[in-house]
Amino acid sequence: MDVVNPANCKAIAKVPISTRDEINAAVEAAKEAFPGWRRTPPLARARCLLRLRELMEERFEELSRIQTMEHGKTIDESRGETRRGIENVEVAAGIPSLMMGYNLEDIAAGIDEYLIRQPLGVFGIIGPYNFPFMVPLWFAPYAVATGNCIVLKPSSEDPISQVKIVELAEEAGIPPGVWNLVNGGRTVVSGMLDHPGIKGVCFVGSTAVGRDVVYKRCGETGKSVISQTGAKNFLLVMPDAKFERTIAACMTSFYGNTGQRCLSGANLIIVGEGLKEHESNAFYRKVADGFVAAASKIRVGYGLDESIQMGPLRDESKKKSVIGFIEKGIEEGATLKLDGRDVKLVGDWPHKCFLNPSAFEDVTPDMTIGKEEIFGPVASIMRAGSLDEAIQMIHSNPYGNAASIFTSNGKWAREFQYRTQCGNIGINIGIAAPMAFFPFSGMKDSFFGTLHGQGQEAVRFFTESKVVIQRWF
Repeated sequence: MDVVNPANCKAIAKVPISTRDEINAAVEAAKEAFPGWRRTPPLARARCLLRLRELMEERFEELSRIQTMEHGKTIDESRGETRRGIENVEVAAGIPSLMMGYNLEDIAAGIDEYLIRQPLGVFGIIGPYNFPFMVPLWFAPYAVATGNCIVLKPSSEDPISQVKIVELAEEAGIPPGVWNLVNGGRTVVSGMLDHPGIKGVCFVGSTAVGRDVVYKRCGETGKSVISQTGAKNFLLVMPDAKFERTIAACMTSFYGNTGQRCLSGANLIIVGEGLKEHESNAFYRKVADGFVAAASKIRVGYGLDESIQMGPLRDESKKKSVIGFIEKGIEEGATLKLDGRDVKLVGDWPHKCFLNPSAFEDVTPDMTIGKEEIFGPVASIMRAGSLDEAIQMIHSNPYGNAASIFTSNGKWAREFQYRTQCGNIGINIGIAAPMAFFPFSGMKDSFFGTLHGQGQEAVRFFTESKVVIQRWF
């Protein structure tokens, strides 16, 4: 099938769709490579990853441009994605320390006990379309560093980034069979979930697939699983927030990556804590009007233009889905203050996949646009009389991926981080994206599993703890 640049609607590559036999062949290749790779010293495996990191640095701009062309995001966003992906390779290269166990001698007379972390075999990784370069690297470097082998399926919509990474992994000295790639959709996913040779699966995507297909099937087949899924993220603006910085952070949060980010802002709650009614009304108008005014100035176009701030949606079907949400918001009584369906672009590009930023007021948490994940450049502006009311609004939503608060009040900030049931919390941060040495967390319908991707939790996921108790006569 064609890989189409959503900005100019031109095919830039063709992706083969793997058959079930090819999936089986990839798993067999990984199983065959596993014994030798497992016996490769962790330091030698780390050196391969360090070479991979250097190759990625050398090809940094090329890798970033590929993401813009196959996905549509701006070149600045692609560079950020490349950097975050490389950081995961860097962290995984510390595996000689990260994989260490622990021991205690004389647990009883003449008896010592050890904990050893050992790799398990072959893992499947299923990547999303919205971050084609970075997200598989939440998992792949850690799996390989710990001595496992992988079969990775990128999104068939934008697979070129992962093809390039596999080529660089080979050039870095990672042996054949260790880092495998297959293309496709449901057939490949089903093949991974059903294959007895795959020990665990890592998935990032929608809640419907992550919960009802991946998590459920892994439970039925006895596989370990990381299933990081949907989101509906709330951003709170308190009366003492730094106005200009807050608005700037909100623009990146709500409209960065064209809203196709599991950490994107979705609902903006303007909180009138401690204000009289007229003060609260004035504060609400200041923030809401400032937000809409800033959103209306975002430059939309082809992301390879350095001046562009927002690119197209990934494809026409995703644009139609977002338009459906906008129409639903109007139907349910929300006020459309900024209509992104009125497409204005920098440059003469087809309008097929483009929308401009949209913003609603008079949204309630029970409206469709207030509770469901839109995955596009649409903001819902809400009101709350207090921090407590705002937190209750967050908790009424089934998702728990991320939430942020903008304030200068430490008491409010601590109360928010203490009580809010979300995996990633931002304090004066619009996009609460963890660095590679911290886990990418999630709660409620945003995560299914026990351990998360990235950092030490990924190392634990890809290894088993073996306890050795020994005595010598």
